[in-house]
Amino acid sequence: MVALPQFQFIQYGVVDGLATLAINRPPFNVLDIPTMAELNDALDACREDGSVKLLVITGVGEKAFSAGVEVADHTPDKVDHMIEVFHGIFRRLQKIPAPTIAVVNGAALGGGMELAIGCDMMVALAGAKFGQPEIKLAVFAPVAAVLLPRLVAPARAMEILLGGENFTAEEGKAMGLVNRVFPRESFGADVQAFLAPFLKLSRVALLSTRRAIREAAGKPFNEALDTAERIYLKELMLTDDAQEGLAAFLEKRKPVWRNS
Repeated sequence: MVALPQFQFIQYGVVDGLATLAINRPPFNVLDIPTMAELNDALDACREDGSVKLLVITGVGEKAFSAGVEVADHTPDKVDHMIEVFHGIFRRLQKIPAPTIAVVNGAALGGGMELAIGCDMMVALAGAKFGQPEIKLAVFAPVAAVLLPRLVAPARAMEILLGGENFTAEEGKAMGLVNRVFPRESFGADVQAFLAPFLKLSRVALLSTRRAIREAAGKPFNEALDTAERIYLKELMLTDDAQEGLAAFLEKRKPVWRNS
């Protein structure tokens, strides 16, 4: 059991392999430096927890996932520290072994959108607004500048980052940024239905697959295939669950995962 720090601006807990991290500054869940520091502490705890199969990041309330980073924390006396703490979130998201899903329950703007696209997958409330409006303040979003062209067509990324205009969850789904869009009246149930299949799977298989995808990304084909092959043969195939999964299939029975 991982000992958790006391949180004031976020909520964090793990139940049956599902870690849930919620920004708790409604109505707009603005990310100031103390809140982002707590996010980093929770992500550290998640990384150390050997029971986590899946990490969900969301916001408390109905108006916003997060409206972004506190503008007052961009002043010259704070900006260096703010960037260090904010970018620490994404460096930690890269290192967390479990798959990550952003559950966007309202507006995701600025740093809020960056937090959402920093996750492996995203589901969103119908009509939720996304946007990177930083250009309108004569600045830009460093995380989005790196990640967005990897997730959507480069010209579309340019339009979003250079134009600063909002788009809807439905438009995000059309461009491949959002996995699913759910209506408000069934949002909670639809999210649970989306998460359920992942939570039924072997933890080691989920972690190995995510790692193979991430470590192979951007490499030339043969090098990427060597990476995936090494993880498959030298790590995953040596686990109890890989042997159990194959045996259960051949024996026509339901597998019993040890998550090891």
